[in-house]
Amino acid sequence: MNEMLDITLWQLVSAYIFILILLAIVRWRKIPREKEIVIATLRMTIQLVLVGYVLMFIFENENWIYSVIVILLMETFAVYNIFKRTKKEMNTSLKKIIAVSMVSGTLFAFIYFDFIVVQFSPWYDPRYFIPIAGMLIGNSMTGITLGVGALIEGFSSRKKEVEAALMLGADPNQASKGIVNNAFDSAILPTINSMVGMGIVFLPGMMTGVILSGASPLDAIKYQIAIMLGITGSVSLSVIIFLHFGYQTFFNKRAQLK
Repeated sequence: MNEMLDITLWQLVSAYIFILILLAIVRWRKIPREKEIVIATLRMTIQLVLVGYVLMFIFENENWIYSVIVILLMETFAVYNIFKRTKKEMNTSLKKIIAVSMVSGTLFAFIYFDFIVVQFSPWYDPRYFIPIAGMLIGNSMTGITLGVGALIEGFSSRKKEVEAALMLGADPNQASKGIVNNAFDSAILPTINSMVGMGIVFLPGMMTGVILSGASPLDAIKYQIAIMLGITGSVSLSVIIFLHFGYQTFFNKRAQLK
């Protein structure tokens, strides 16, 4: 197998032509997004360069403490991003449940993936530990964000329906079942769509990376199937934990809708 092709600095700079084209299009269409595009591009570049140097240090100085610190930072920023990306107002109880479900769901899935599926050696090997943890956490963050939005919107738009069910004798679980199911569907749908289109519509990032590194496509496929199943499990578990406890924050101790 051939080694991965190196991209020179000038070749990398030439890729920014796509951003210039995008800026030209939004200016031509008079869409006020130029500032956001420039800021996003700069942030992406700076963040990835900084992460690259951090990963180089960690790879050269393998230590379980570094790997654990990185995953904890990932979890912290993921929870913060969920709070930031959710436009609806949230109470303190719901925020705590978001944090607990995000951390517990992703960690359980990752520990199982680490020790049972792939069996890293050592278990904290940063070349596997950090990228795979990032994929599980990133996808779960997206799932919970969608689930939070759908749950809050459901209780807001279907308030009278829930109150009517409660008056007819339904408990909070029964009264909110439709809302919770809809929120789960919204949260898990992007992951399902990715699974459906994978391999036919697009080649996923991890598989592409493994192939570019010179590995056999069949080896890349095995890794991709494993990580996609891990992502699905992580998203599903995190969202289920959130929804199971999250809907309860919309009711008081007397089983009344707040």
